[in-house]
Amino acid sequence: MKYIIGIITLLCICSTSKAQSYEDKRCKCICPSISSVTNSSETGHASRIMYITNVPPDMCNCDGVILPRIGKEIFGKEQEFCPRCECKYENRNTTIIKVVVIIVIWVISILVIYMAFLIILDPLLNKRIKGSYQEHTNEEDEISAAGPMSHHMSVRGNVLNRVGHQQDKWKRQVKEQRRNIYDRHTMLN
Repeated sequence: MKYIIGIITLLCICSTSKAQSYEDKRCKCICPSISSVTNSSETGHASRIMYITNVPPDMCNCDGVILPRIGKEIFGKEQEFCPRCECKYENRNTTIIKVVVIIVIWVISILVIYMAFLIILDPLLNKRIKGSYQEHTNEEDEISAAGPMSHHMSVRGNVLNRVGHQQDKWKRQVKEQRRNIYDRHTMLN
């Protein structure tokens, strides 16, 4: 059920992104403000204007992108304005970008689900370990005295106990490391 909701959400996102009409190929020109050439004081001299258009690569210049838009405003000063513009033709693949984003979202989702699973499983393991704690003795003696049916039960119980003991051991090591690093300012060997 969760996967179906996730797939529907991704399809909605993809359909809305198609409606926004991102271009994979474009020409991006960054030019100074028009007032820097016309000597008018309408805008500041330090501001720059960006023009983005979908044109062929050979038309990605001031003549193909800028002059059709603002040619009337800078008439007669084209030779002064155009050299100050920086035009770059960009070719990108938005499909690959979308796929990478989707993969990253899935990985993060899987990690969150795994973390939730461990958070839910931790109290169950600790409850079972504390409820069935026995003094550790020779395991071969216990298995041979209990019979074949209890052998499977004790193996399963021993596995959970071992997992719980390893988890407790790891937690103690982490606490010791934190204490050494933050309180004593030393590192463990």
